[in-house]
Amino acid sequence: MKVLRLVATTSLEEPSMAFNEALAERIRQELAHKKGVTEKKLFGCFCFLLHGNVCVGVWQQSLLVRLDVDDYADALKEPCVREFDITGRPLKGWVVVDPAGIQTDEQLKEWIQRAVAFVSKLRKK
Repeated sequence: MKVLRLVATTSLEEPSMAFNEALAERIRQELAHKKGVTEKKLFGCFCFLLHGNVCVGVWQQSLLVRLDVDDYADALKEPCVREFDITGRPLKGWVVVDPAGIQTDEQLKEWIQRAVAFVSKLRKK
């Protein structure tokens, strides 16, 4: 009897994703004092979760922010903000802030605080 051996030629690990590591570090520093923060790669982003719920993330060179759906439309009116759409269907309550909108630490801090305020109201996972 002949035994076939299969040799894996591809890695089972996730392919490396390109994201702004400096932005991830800035977010990490801002959330350092917050309990319940974890990091995870999700839907092509490097995400920061608060008690198991995605709060903010880095998508390519931009900041991904989770907001209350009621605040979503107003956020889209702000400079440097657009819908988060990677599938052809924008995710309601999720916005992308382009690099120009988070140049200063104060700008970044404000977006993170908005996301934390919303995500803190969600059930812990």
